Amino acid sequence: MKLLLIIGAISGFITVALGAFGAHGLESRLSAKMMDTWEKAVQYQMFHTTAIFVAAILALRADVAMFQTAGWFFIVGILIFSGSLYIYSLSGLKVFGMITPIGGLAFLVGWAIVAYAVTKIVV
Repeated sequence: MKLLLIIGAISGFITVALGAFGAHGLESRLSAKMMDTWEKAVQYQMFHTTAIFVAAILALRADVAMFQTAGWFFIVGILIFSGSLYIYSLSGLKVFGMITPIGGLAFLVGWAIVAYAVTKIVV
């Protein structure tokens, strides 16, 4: 769980840096459409950075290993979903936009695992 928390902290730092870079360094260089894509990548990265923390804390508190698995799916989702959108925004290469849904699928699997893991919590 410690590794998930460290990765979550690093991802949070990177998310804030990329958001600031987009707002201050790219705004005048990217089209409005590409800027929206960049912002979507930042938004989804931050949502799922928070989800990494929640999954790690639940894994620690509830002693249900599936929460850790969900955290790893969120990490994969960030790398593929947000990562492909960052690259697409900067390059305009549509192939990167085409792999974005794979990251979205990883997010969905992570959330499904969280939902199932919650049913395993013994109260």
